[in-house]
Amino acid sequence: MVTRENRRVEMEPAAGNPNYVMVPSAAAPAAVEPQSQLPLAVTSTHNCKPPLFSFPRRPALRVTSEFDSESAVFFHKISCKLLDNLAKFKLQFNHSGKGDIAEPQISFVSKHLSLHYDLEDHNALVKTSIDVGPRLQLTAAHDVKAQQGEVTMLANIAHPGYSLQLSTPVPSVRLPKATFRFPLGEVSLQEKEEEEAKSLLSVSGILKGQILNGVGSAQYNDEEVKLRYSYKDDEMSFFPILSLPSNALSFAFKRRFGPSDKLSYLYNCDSNYWSAVYKRTYGKDFKFKAGYDSEVRLGWASLWVGDEGGKAKTAPMQMKVQFMLQVPQDDIKSSVLMFRIKKRWDF
Repeated sequence: MVTRENRRVEMEPAAGNPNYVMVPSAAAPAAVEPQSQLPLAVTSTHNCKPPLFSFPRRPALRVTSEFDSESAVFFHKISCKLLDNLAKFKLQFNHSGKGDIAEPQISFVSKHLSLHYDLEDHNALVKTSIDVGPRLQLTAAHDVKAQQGEVTMLANIAHPGYSLQLSTPVPSVRLPKATFRFPLGEVSLQEKEEEEAKSLLSVSGILKGQILNGVGSAQYNDEEVKLRYSYKDDEMSFFPILSLPSNALSFAFKRRFGPSDKLSYLYNCDSNYWSAVYKRTYGKDFKFKAGYDSEVRLGWASLWVGDEGGKAKTAPMQMKVQFMLQVPQDDIKSSVLMFRIKKRWDF
């Protein structure tokens, strides 16, 4: 009689298959010491080899559609990232309610090279950027159809806040435009051609610094000087601007009544035109704005669903909606309600 205690199991691999074991019949008894029994473990070894052919994963596809009721035009953009996010491909086009496609463009954008091609005009715009060392950068842009472009060199000086930029159109027979930036502003030198075919060196720039509890700045361009003072605290902002030699004075005033309410007011002393805007936010996804502009004699109100300055990606359901009501002061019956919708899909 064969019992569990004196049965011995011998396992031998089958010929030609190391993963297959044969267990002999219990009719082949053998005396086994009880104290010599050990737990029996059966393991299977498989040769895990990578597949001979691997198919690349489909890149994530992003589709953004926007509709503006004022122009009654749909705008679509399709984009996807390629080469492990090293580059991006984009296709964008417009179409009206009749289905006519307009302004189709394709783009290939990477860190150092971008190509934008207009399918209607059969024209390409090529941009490139190269870092030559840690403090020198070269950028270039070329319009293939117009045979024109621009080359820019930016050199960051060792001291923080100082840089020198040289830019010139291509082709050009003039001196490049030079801009020197420093912590208190910038100065630009550019050669301009006058009507008498004479070349003159034009100077423009801006200086800024702390004045009292605000920041004052002086900007010079085309023989005009703009003096501006900016004061801002947690509740109020004040920005007067004086233009010379015209002596035109204007100022902007902003008052915050709480975390969600703000009033902005702009007055032009030279023309007596003024405008006012009231803004109230409800969380980060809802905003109400209302205002009036005396120059165009128009009152308006708008409601935003989704961050006004943000992307559709961060909006609820990845969709931004704006409703705007415009009321002309001289003809209230011609008031118009407009809306704009922007929606994004990820595939």
